[in-house]
Amino acid sequence: MAPRLNFLRLGRHLPASKKVSYNPRPALCLRLAQSRSITADEKPLPEADKGPGPNQEQLPHVSEEAAATGKIMGEGGPELEQGTPVQEVLKRDEESKEKAPKVMQDQIQSSSSSSSSNGTRSFSTSARWRQEAAVVNFEDSGIEMAGHNFELPALPIPANMHLKHRYAPIVKQVTNLLMRDGKLSVAQRNMAMILNHLRTASPPTVNPDRPLLPGSPPASHLPLNPTLYLTLAIDSVAPLLRLRSQKGMAGGGVALQMPVPLALRQRRRQAVMWILDAASKKPTRGSGRGGFAQKVAEELVAIVEGRSGVWDRRGGIHKLAVGARANLNVRRSRR
Repeated sequence: MAPRLNFLRLGRHLPASKKVSYNPRPALCLRLAQSRSITADEKPLPEADKGPGPNQEQLPHVSEEAAATGKIMGEGGPELEQGTPVQEVLKRDEESKEKAPKVMQDQIQSSSSSSSSNGTRSFSTSARWRQEAAVVNFEDSGIEMAGHNFELPALPIPANMHLKHRYAPIVKQVTNLLMRDGKLSVAQRNMAMILNHLRTASPPTVNPDRPLLPGSPPASHLPLNPTLYLTLAIDSVAPLLRLRSQKGMAGGGVALQMPVPLALRQRRRQAVMWILDAASKKPTRGSGRGGFAQKVAEELVAIVEGRSGVWDRRGGIHKLAVGARANLNVRRSRR
């Protein structure tokens, strides 16, 4: 263990001649360089330009910027001098009107008499805006169409020209039902393969025992419009009703089957689910990523020709729903 030192007692035993004395150092003296005086023969140095920096300049007004842009582009920008006349401002302030010059008072009186007869202002700041808001037709405006592969659209653009609504509703619904694990691009590719198969397939032969919807075009015309082909096949096997099990309607907790009508989108969804179920049970022929789309397209052709088992499922649902119509009277009697 290291020895301990006591500095308080150690100072008492030191000899007086060896005591440490404190000698303060002299303060430092800073000598500044003498400034050289400018004589009459010497010229003063040029001063730096103290103009505003690049971030200190005041930005122009929106109207001034629009006017400058229109001048560069060769278009008519807004008129900066246009505004509300002083005479109209003074009309609303009687105290300022009395203190206005005699010439301006005479102009106010003459303008008020003329405006009362005509009922309009000398000029309106909103007249030009209303003219620009009118419907524009590119053909009448004289805009050159050179360099365009297609003509410019006529304004106003119709509502069905929106980017998100460019597909038919039935195509979009079937695509969403085809999608798995959120892979929309794969579903869109399968939908394109299905429509391509319907377009290139031979015309179907309609079964008279299982007719399609009334008013449908001839079977030879269906490949010309694959979207109509798809819609006709789905709507022909779409069920009109569904059965809902409702407990306690007969008393004692016994459930009864109640027929419920379906909307158009619900009918199509049920039909598409039946078609996808039937296509998934078909044997796979060959390999490739378009195998399932091929089976779905073949099932649609089989529906139009009356060979699909989806017709039997639709008939069974309708038969049960018609037989359950008597349960509706039970519901009314309990009320």
